[in-house]
Amino acid sequence: MSIKFFVTDLDGTLLPSGQTVSPKNIQAVQDMVKAGIIFTVATGRMYKSALPIAKNLGVDVPIITYNGALIKSVSGEIFYSAYLDPQLIKELTDFCKNQNWHLQSYSNDNLYYPDYNEFAKGYEDALKISKGKAIGWNGLKDYTENVPKMLSISSGAEETADRIKILKAKFGDRINATRSNAEYTEITRPEVSKAAAVLILAKKFNVEVSEIMAIGDSYNDLPMLKAAGKSVAMGNSTPEVKSACDFVTGDCIDDGFAQAVYKYVLV
Repeated sequence: MSIKFFVTDLDGTLLPSGQTVSPKNIQAVQDMVKAGIIFTVATGRMYKSALPIAKNLGVDVPIITYNGALIKSVSGEIFYSAYLDPQLIKELTDFCKNQNWHLQSYSNDNLYYPDYNEFAKGYEDALKISKGKAIGWNGLKDYTENVPKMLSISSGAEETADRIKILKAKFGDRINATRSNAEYTEITRPEVSKAAAVLILAKKFNVEVSEIMAIGDSYNDLPMLKAAGKSVAMGNSTPEVKSACDFVTGDCIDDGFAQAVYKYVLV
């Protein structure tokens, strides 16, 4: 198996929480880059949240952020962007308000929410990021410039699944609604996904699909894992992810990422 392009999810894959990547995983990334393998990160996170992690890896690589809506390198080069239509943002805001759902938005890589509640605090604590701005529901409709995604946070997996169904019934093919973990419903343009972003980079770097390996752990990774020539599920992955992948590695907390690199790539 000849892998020329390796793409990884962040949370639950490259790092267990927050901003800290283990020394073993960092070394695995650097060893791949030294071997001439193109490496990239694919995450639902904001660019400013993913950037410190990518910098910690010690390599200047493209970062697929906002579930594929923005591809931007560590040094600041923009490869691709796809922003939500301002009118659609206003409609989504009104709809989520009427549903009494928590909703947050990301305009020009800044985090906004109607009010600072337990969902906003939990999000910031989990990602170890600085506080966003509470601007009210009408405020969300004012900040519509360069919004790659909106995010609704629920109390659990069943509620998240219901929200995705409701959003798809209401907005149809105007949006892509996907689950990035048990509580997060990610809303982007319909053509946006980690998979689409990976294929954009593969074309840019003249890499065949058969030469791509992807690794991840959650539902929003599934399109990317299925699109890659070879795929690896983390040991802590959902059953659906494991069944969709070619290989299963160790848990994130046990450096399953590095295990996969040395077992399937640098052999």
